[in-house]
Amino acid sequence: MTTLSTRLPTFFISHGGGPWPYMPEMRAPMAGLRASLEGIAHSLGGLPRAVLSVSAHWEAPRFTAMAGAQPPMVYDYHGFPEHTYRVHYAAPGAPEVAGRIAALLQGAGIEAALDSERGFDHGTFAPLAVMYPQAQVPVLQLSLKAGYDPAEHLAAGRALRALRDEGVLILGSGLSFHNLRLRGPAAAAPSQAFDAWLHQTLEASAPAERSARLLAWEQAPAARTAHPSEDHLLPLMVALGAAEDEPAATVFHEAGSFMGWTTSSWRFGALPTA
Repeated sequence: MTTLSTRLPTFFISHGGGPWPYMPEMRAPMAGLRASLEGIAHSLGGLPRAVLSVSAHWEAPRFTAMAGAQPPMVYDYHGFPEHTYRVHYAAPGAPEVAGRIAALLQGAGIEAALDSERGFDHGTFAPLAVMYPQAQVPVLQLSLKAGYDPAEHLAAGRALRALRDEGVLILGSGLSFHNLRLRGPAAAAPSQAFDAWLHQTLEASAPAERSARLLAWEQAPAARTAHPSEDHLLPLMVALGAAEDEPAATVFHEAGSFMGWTTSSWRFGALPTA
């Protein structure tokens, strides 16, 4: 595939559980998610210059971009098979893009930092191991900001919009439902309710209303049941902020599969054209 030079859409993905792509026993349960991630990579028609992953699994006092040239691994999960603590996703980093990110954020009046030591956590390496299994695309992460203010994350996305015209794929990596204590049949109704609200908000609301609804997300049906902590929802704010006036399209939807949850993923903006 060729390297892309046209404006890229942004994505919010439900990234699944732990190091699932490295576990053969997860192939069947996660087949739908795998197909959607492969589909995202294929739909772009070429390789991005870099992937910026806004991972739910990294929080810092200020928005911080990973700046290492060869990022290490962060095994931020527990109770998985021993071999999953030895996997290595060998994508190079993107220090120049990290510097650009910091400049864009600071130019918008948003405090930003660089971290040359941070590695890939599973919010990044798990989905990218499916999207780009050859690890041929440079990858970096952007942290969430402590305090979890949705307006700040939406503003960060707005500040990073220019990256889309520079070949950088912005990938908000979280989960549309994330309550680890609620599984199976008990999770069905709240996950369906919150997922339906997200679809209505993202796909059927005018841009200004859409942003306002997301800022007030705690008023949604089953909101705090769906997200006792909003770390897995905030990557959506960044992805949307970078394409705030553009339409949303569902790229993954599955009811009752992963832990009994209903989960979805979205694209914001149009796909590149030849």
